[in-house]
Amino acid sequence: MKLAFITPIELPARPRILVISLRRLGDVLLTTPLIRSLRRAWPDATIEALVFANTVGILEGNPDLDGVIAMPARPTTIEGVSLTARLWNRYALAVSTQTGDRPTFFAFAAGRTRIAPVEQRLSGYIKRLALHRSIPVASTHRVQDVLRLAAALGITPVPEVVCPQGSESPFTDGPYAVIHAAPMFRYKRWTRDGWRELAAALVDRGLAVVATGSPDEAERSYLDDLWNGMAWVRRLDGRSWPEVAALLSAARVFVGPDTSVTHLAAAKGCATVALYGPTDPRVWGPWPIGGLDVPWDAASALQRRGNVWLVQNPLPCTPCRNEGCERRLDSYSRCLDELSVRQVLSAVDQALSVAAPLSP
Repeated sequence: MKLAFITPIELPARPRILVISLRRLGDVLLTTPLIRSLRRAWPDATIEALVFANTVGILEGNPDLDGVIAMPARPTTIEGVSLTARLWNRYALAVSTQTGDRPTFFAFAAGRTRIAPVEQRLSGYIKRLALHRSIPVASTHRVQDVLRLAAALGITPVPEVVCPQGSESPFTDGPYAVIHAAPMFRYKRWTRDGWRELAAALVDRGLAVVATGSPDEAERSYLDDLWNGMAWVRRLDGRSWPEVAALLSAARVFVGPDTSVTHLAAAKGCATVALYGPTDPRVWGPWPIGGLDVPWDAASALQRRGNVWLVQNPLPCTPCRNEGCERRLDSYSRCLDELSVRQVLSAVDQALSVAAPLSP
């Protein structure tokens, strides 16, 4: 990873630093290498993160953070004003990890020194006026993207994804595989028959099958139907993020679609089989232990990087980067609907040949 360094930014002794990541769970997890870079550069700093309330758990137990500030995804005017007042000029450095108007505004409000990525258009020019340093938008992997902010601060990028900590595995009954079949959106799903055949094949390989899921009611309903009649699939819905991280750290193999749990499995060192459809892995592929020395290809039936095996059904349109074939969140995705169990099992068997999980 080649990053251009500039003169290191100067901060006072024991500075307060705010990192802003107003995105979904997986995005927040992939921001942790930047937080670690800041901690290594300023070990005596007080470092806090501003995130949406429903993503706080992915940072639980993070040793590089002194605190997490949670905000609603859709705050009222009063909530927005109150948060702005709480943040106002409180930090020596505020780092926004995204280009949006709201995170850039919070960086402006919070930091006496401010840095953020900016768009290559008029809105980006205006934002640069409110920032001390900025970086242009680049089409790189998300981890490499946030680490460009570290380089722009003149500090050493540390490409380590930091997982939630502070729990033990909730499953200890012999060797097991973990399946997470429910991404947030329909267009990232694999087929019901595919998951069920895969679970049966894992049992045939001598593994217990543990299925994870969120506490969301709609997701539980989907999983109730998916695993109906398969009582030997151990359901662990609604577990805390530290519990899920501990579960993954001891699993023989994990299989899941493009979702936050898949990113977490890769970061924990688990042998991870990731099923990708419309999503571009060059930007959003799982980040393996030890980093990504060779970028993910845009499309390939099976490719491996470290402890991650990435499976695609490489149609001519893959990856389209759209929200499914109908370009909406509840759309189907032909590339996933036509992905065969045989292809997934080929990746699983390769992953199972790895002797043990790697150390995160």
